[in-house]
Parts: sequence; structure tokens; C-alpha cells
Amino acid sequence: MSEATTEATSFRAKHRYARITQRKARFVADLIRGRDCNEVLDLLEFSPLRAASFYKRVVTSAMSNAAQDEQVNVNRLYVCDVRADDGPMLQNRLRWRPGPQGRAMPFAKKTSHLTVIVKERPLEG
Repeated sequence: MSEATTEATSFRAKHRYARITQRKARFVADLIRGRDCNEVLDLLEFSPLRAASFYKRVVTSAMSNAAQDEQVNVNRLYVCDVRADDGPMLQNRLRWRPGPQGRAMPFAKKTSHLTVIVKERPLEG
């Protein structure tokens, strides 16, 4: 097993059009960035934040993608990059609710694109 191939190899998983705002998803993204994948799954299991369930599925998918490669040790995987980018508004438009004195008040139903990239930690020594 050559170290050059495992260091350069990264595995990614995306959840596009997740029905959560990117601002709320970034709280969880900052929580899990740089940690081991097994530790991340434990953190997300018991996190009260709503974005944790979204990210748990994405991290599990990225680990499954890495497990397809026979040269990768799944127990040494860590989350090297996490992103919560803004997606389009739901149905590409603002929605409206009634406001005072017959006005219409806009509100946006936002979506996010969640991305997780995992890599294998290099061997110490």
C-alpha cells in the first residue's frame, strides 16, 4: 500500500437541496470539521441541532464511498472538509404571508447543499 495514493485520495458525499438554511447547517459543520469519522457519528447521534441528522447521513455515505476502496482503512478516516453552501429557494421564488393593513410580507424557504469530504489519516512514524 503506497502512502502517496492514500494521502491524495479523498471521498466525498453531497446532500443537495437539503431543506435547512445554510446558516443553521454551518453550526454543525464547524462542530465536525477535522474530527475522526467514528467520533463524528457519535457527536451527531446525540446533538440536539436539526442539521445533525442531515450531516449524519452524509458522513455515513462518504464513509461508505471510502469503504469501496480496498486500500483504505475505514477506522482511520477523518472529516477533512465540510461545507454548507446555499441552494436555491424552494420552487425558485419567494412566498408571501399576510401583513398589516392589507400588505403582503415575503419570506423565503431556503435550501442548502451539504458536502462532506473524508480522507485517511497518514500513518505516524
